[in-house]
Amino acid sequence: MTNKFSAKSTADQVLSGVDLKGKRFLITGASSGIGLETARSLVSHGATVVGAVRNLAKAEAATASVLKAAAQGEGSLELIELDLASLQSVRACADKLLANGKRFDAIIANAGVMATPFGRTVDGFEVQFGTNYLGHFALINRIEPLLVDNGRLVVLSSQAHRAADVDLDDPNFEQQEYDRFVAYGRSKTATSLFAVEFDKRHRNRGIRAASVMPGNSLTDLPRHFSQEGLQGLFENVGKARAEASLPPAELKEIAQAAATSVWAAVVADKAKSADAISKIAPSRRSMTHPTRLPTASGHMRSMLTKPSGFGRKARNC
Repeated sequence: MTNKFSAKSTADQVLSGVDLKGKRFLITGASSGIGLETARSLVSHGATVVGAVRNLAKAEAATASVLKAAAQGEGSLELIELDLASLQSVRACADKLLANGKRFDAIIANAGVMATPFGRTVDGFEVQFGTNYLGHFALINRIEPLLVDNGRLVVLSSQAHRAADVDLDDPNFEQQEYDRFVAYGRSKTATSLFAVEFDKRHRNRGIRAASVMPGNSLTDLPRHFSQEGLQGLFENVGKARAEASLPPAELKEIAQAAATSVWAAVVADKAKSADAISKIAPSRRSMTHPTRLPTASGHMRSMLTKPSGFGRKARNC
């Protein structure tokens, strides 16, 4: 990997001198936060970006800066509706992309929710697991043929994966008390392991997948926290990093956080960046099913075919 960039580098600095004309990217959650800045930076360097968003009307207003950058950089932005918490919406989005037939040089799975109150998706899955992981799992596997040979998949995860492993026996908190931080950690562990398995399965086409931690930045992701709760979160992150012998966390500007995504999707040595993630699976601690997690795709496909609705509620909801 290159040492050219640092935690202070911005997305535009990472892409400096890079011509992306003729390149096409899919970004989920492209209307706010890191996804918005990722889209803006890519189109400003000539790329075509398809932004998958939950609310088209709001996104059209929110992406004005991206459209301006696209006009100046000879790129373009298209919006497509996607609600990751609805498998019907996921299928509709995927089918529309497949019908269009245009291929992608990279897919950036950026959208997500964090530490939400207990809830279920319309299909009956716990909201964080269903949105952050299952929605992306269903979408990306369905549109995989659109990813070009030697393309890239970038999945945004979090250091929260250290907080919890995936519980395949009770992913929806039907048999245990709901903990929003555990639920978030499970979803991010799952996304990282999905990248490991996707990379393994599609490497024969030259496709590489990587899971990235963009860094801590003040987007609307932690909107379910009070100011005190957010401060407590940063303190806990600091303690966890110290225990893991990692340097103290620094709050990033959104443009700096987006640098991680564009680096992995465009300029990184894809062999080295993807191979690094393969170390995640054997390093996971206290796995619920250590031999099943990296290859749980069949189990997840089975979950996604279950009828919506679950009989029991989480105990404290």
